[in-house]
Amino acid sequence: MIAQELADKISTLALEKKGHQIAILNVTGLSSVTDYFVIISVDSDVQLKAIADHIERKLKKDDQVHLYHKEGTHSPNWILLDYIDVVVHIFRKETREHYGLERLWADAEMKLVLEEEEV
Repeated sequence: MIAQELADKISTLALEKKGHQIAILNVTGLSSVTDYFVIISVDSDVQLKAIADHIERKLKKDDQVHLYHKEGTHSPNWILLDYIDVVVHIFRKETREHYGLERLWADAEMKLVLEEEEV
């Protein structure tokens, strides 16, 4: 799975658990660390952990994509999932605003992932 497909899949998995304000930043050529950031906002620490676990479990089971590194498992505000080519930041709203990754990477091409409207 190429990095862009992985970033899109992660955003879909986050939506399944009601993640919101999802942004995919293409930092290819801007960062030596990764090609994409996926930034997700959540409303509670329970949702934070649920989304992180869901992404990790589904990618491993369905796509045989294994997590390289995970940070913040004991944090109520931010979890980072590192898939090498894609780094996922799952934030509580106020923590996301504080760190402002979208501002730090303002030169990156950004795609906003909108929640699907319920029928």
